[in-house]
Amino acid sequence: MVAVPLAIGVGAVIFAGKLRTLPEPVAASRPPVLVRVMTLAPLDLMARVSGYGTVAPVREWRAVARVEGEIVQIAAPLAAGDVVKAGAALFTLDDSDLKLDLANIDAQLAASRVKDQTVEASLALARSDLDLAQQDLARQDKLAAQGVVTQATLETTRRQELSTRTKVIELESQLALNAAEREVLATQAETIRRAIGFAQITAPYDLRVTELAADLGQYVSRGQVLLSGEGVEAVEIAAQFPIGRIGPLLRLVGEGTQVSDLKARVTLPGAEHPVFWKAEVVRMGDAIDATTQSAPVVVRVTDPLGQSVAGERPPLRRNMVVEVELFAPKRPALVVPAEAVVNGAALVVKDGVLEKRPVKTSFASGDLAVVSAGLAEGEQLVITDPSIAVPGMAVKPVEDAARKAALQAEALGQAPGAAPTGAGTGAGKKAAEGATQ
Repeated sequence: MVAVPLAIGVGAVIFAGKLRTLPEPVAASRPPVLVRVMTLAPLDLMARVSGYGTVAPVREWRAVARVEGEIVQIAAPLAAGDVVKAGAALFTLDDSDLKLDLANIDAQLAASRVKDQTVEASLALARSDLDLAQQDLARQDKLAAQGVVTQATLETTRRQELSTRTKVIELESQLALNAAEREVLATQAETIRRAIGFAQITAPYDLRVTELAADLGQYVSRGQVLLSGEGVEAVEIAAQFPIGRIGPLLRLVGEGTQVSDLKARVTLPGAEHPVFWKAEVVRMGDAIDATTQSAPVVVRVTDPLGQSVAGERPPLRRNMVVEVELFAPKRPALVVPAEAVVNGAALVVKDGVLEKRPVKTSFASGDLAVVSAGLAEGEQLVITDPSIAVPGMAVKPVEDAARKAALQAEALGQAPGAAPTGAGTGAGKKAAEGATQ
């Protein structure tokens, strides 16, 4: 009777010990993290840098009075902002006094020619008298040698011959002096005729009037500025570019590339759409800005007035602030979103696992960067960081086609979903297309 309860108690103790043993742990499994990726492939890239500058005319001109007088005629209309054509008569000054001076000189020239006629007639008579005097002297010499005439008679004849010769020389000198005086008068007449030509001031080329400083009926003096203007055939913009941006752009194009080899485009922001002008790089500026460490690059836009379209494209005018973009020739490159490269490293998906990769970039602009080392075509680049970015974690890549399309558009200087250049309508759009071709 005692053994049975005891056996039951021992068995319960042993079974209770087995119940204290924990069950085998079951491995916890987490689903892979979704990440957006872009499969790398070379994209057409038109690398560019942007700078800003103010518009200035290529040529400036001032109408300066080169003769004095009253303004008797003025072009109409003529005011600040008016555009005048090359050769247009702007001012006509009263040239009456100049013409009177010219008439006076012409009269003196005519009198000199009449005087020459009188002197030439007198010279002809004097030369005849000299011939007779010389013949008489020769006879007196013979007679004196024969002892027929006295020495006193011979000397008298010789003095008469000398007097006649002096008269001939005086008349010949008078003719020479008259000729010299006529040359002086002719020079004075030519000077006055030239001054008369200055009485009318014409536009040397197509220009826009910037300031009118004289009016009809005003008496102006020599050297006075009557009008200021600027040429409309072209404008220039000296845009400032960071030194560290232009160098990588040139190296991306190739060794030996100069700034003048780049294409340029001028952009004016607008309320509805930006307006573009095709430009030409003409030269580098002369100095580096000490404060901003930027270098000026001068671009030129030809015929900005002719390219203007009312309500759509305004003419480029002095002091307008515009953006200038410098473009490298289009070439294939491994282009990635700039935000995907952080501190020289990027994340890629390899065999479903997140991997951190050191990356080198040769050029960066806006939201894109050009990879020179560390990534290869066909790899899946993570373009957004997951919530926990730990190398080695399992991820599920999702291709982001929209971001790749936007990157391709930006690489070509286009707006996403826009026409090939992202320009406005009409003439502005055409100019932008030409700038990026």
